[in-house]
Amino acid sequence: MESRHGLARLVVMASGNGSNAQAVLDACAAERIPAQVVAVVSDQAEARVLARADAAGVPAVHVGRRAGESRADYDARLADVVSGFAPDHVVLLGWMRILTMNFLGWFPGMVVNLHPALPGELPGTHAIERAFAEHQQGLRTASGVMVHLVPDEGVDVGPVLAAAAVEIEPDDTLDTFAARMHATEHRLVVTTLATRCADRDPGAPRARPVAATPS
Repeated sequence: MESRHGLARLVVMASGNGSNAQAVLDACAAERIPAQVVAVVSDQAEARVLARADAAGVPAVHVGRRAGESRADYDARLADVVSGFAPDHVVLLGWMRILTMNFLGWFPGMVVNLHPALPGELPGTHAIERAFAEHQQGLRTASGVMVHLVPDEGVDVGPVLAAAAVEIEPDDTLDTFAARMHATEHRLVVTTLATRCADRDPGAPRARPVAATPS
């Protein structure tokens, strides 16, 4: 893939459908984010996000876990692949694995995660469904979305870059609420990356290469 001079380099990591990845791909193509997605990486071979990347002309890379491979060894191998694309930012958009320091240690201050809940709320998976269930129990009238840094192995607890609330309307179904949540996710991740990439120091070092691990 030909590099667009001077633009920040993004590696997107996702495990599933990839609608947020599509929003980022589209925003980069439209120059709303001053960056280019240089690779999309998934741990799932059949993830739709890889097809989205391929359709956009972006390298689509599957890095699956090998039989008997430890989390630490997998993350070291994953870091090897990602660092090969020399990213300025690694963007987790529905990446469904907790990353260890064998990965995160190679990308200090560079890993950004999108989570469909407000800071300090509903960490982990199925946050939209859990928020709606709490609403049905009379425990919640709103949820939201945040974009945060991932400095360590804590789940959805890193320094917050941006957040936006999403009200749960009285006549909402799970589908209508989820649709507004996803629309907010798309908007928030695009605006946050646009700001972050515009503020990038062109002279800042990119991720250093990782020594290849034995196959």
